[in-house]
Amino acid sequence: MIHYTKHLNKKSKTWVTFVHGAGGSSSIWYKQLREFARHFNVLMIDLRGHGKSKPSLYNGFKKNYTFKFLAQDIIEVLDKERIKSSHFVGISLGTILIRQIAETYPKRIKSMVMAGAIMKLNFRSKVLIKLGNAFKSIFPYMWIYKFFAYIIMPKKNHLESRLLFVREAKKLYKKEFMRWYKLTADLNPLLKLFSQVDIKIPTLYLMGSEDYMFLPGVKKIAKEHKQAKLSVIKNSGHVVNIDQPEEFNVRAISFIRSF
Repeated sequence: MIHYTKHLNKKSKTWVTFVHGAGGSSSIWYKQLREFARHFNVLMIDLRGHGKSKPSLYNGFKKNYTFKFLAQDIIEVLDKERIKSSHFVGISLGTILIRQIAETYPKRIKSMVMAGAIMKLNFRSKVLIKLGNAFKSIFPYMWIYKFFAYIIMPKKNHLESRLLFVREAKKLYKKEFMRWYKLTADLNPLLKLFSQVDIKIPTLYLMGSEDYMFLPGVKKIAKEHKQAKLSVIKNSGHVVNIDQPEEFNVRAISFIRSF
């Protein structure tokens, strides 16, 4: 089973589950934990191969990864802790896993806060993935990851986010990085499905105004899906929870407390 931590609030029966992105770990939520734990029970997940969910912990790491397979890891944690349903907060690729859970286990999700959401690949992101595929066998994987981080988070005010993600990615094994990278091949058809299916789960998209690669696609989906809301935070890039943590916390907590 993947690694996770619980932070209990005796005054609340509500659970909020945090799902980080590829190359990160639950530590990227360090600016959220204290504030969210004041209101809710908090479940922090380390995805397969990330953080303290190391490959040596169990044999399941030998399988090829799919988004459905990785989402099942999270469901297993909920089952073990007897959490029937939870609000979910995700960042970047973590939002895809949450959306996958919504597709296969809709009753387990009360609401979704999707930050830096990847809901559609634009021309730049498609080129970026193709370049990564071309060079992943030639260059060290950290070179590729640093390049990705700079393209996605290019501005000076994104520096903290960029450095944090590069630092966390260094903890990944190369084989693990390759397994996760291969998931990009499944992105286009999966995102197309997600855009076409309007699920009946309340969703808040929290996006940075400078998230130029993914904000346009989210704007389109937020208009088309009835239960979706878009909230754009100024002076923030892709990793909005790090760039503007106070604004992120206020908007996300307010949304979750409305249920």
